[in-house]
Amino acid sequence: MKLQPDKSSSTIINAHGLGWIQINGTRFQSSLVVSSIPGSPPSPWGPCLFENLKASDFDALVGLGAELIIFGSGHQLRFAKPQWIQTLIGHGIGVETMDSAAACRTYNILASEGRKVIAAILIES
Repeated sequence: MKLQPDKSSSTIINAHGLGWIQINGTRFQSSLVVSSIPGSPPSPWGPCLFENLKASDFDALVGLGAELIIFGSGHQLRFAKPQWIQTLIGHGIGVETMDSAAACRTYNILASEGRKVIAAILIES
């Protein structure tokens, strides 16, 4: 039996490590937004330090068409302050927080299921 990988039109996270992430074969070294929504390429997002995040970084994700936002908080799990995500919640968009490695894995699973998901990944240098 010959196995073939599934073809997906979604953006896929191929690999990740401390200070970098690889998406569809391209390596990035700064925080970014990854979207499973067709026609939405990876784009820069927020600062490179958790301590410098603010509500406007999360507010920028509201109009992107996601049903769920996965916040990758860097190499360790740190929860977003409630005031940072209240606009997302007010628009009925779910928010899950996890470390960036777990966010990458979870994003890939949800994207492969055809879900409208965005991963906001904090890449710490």
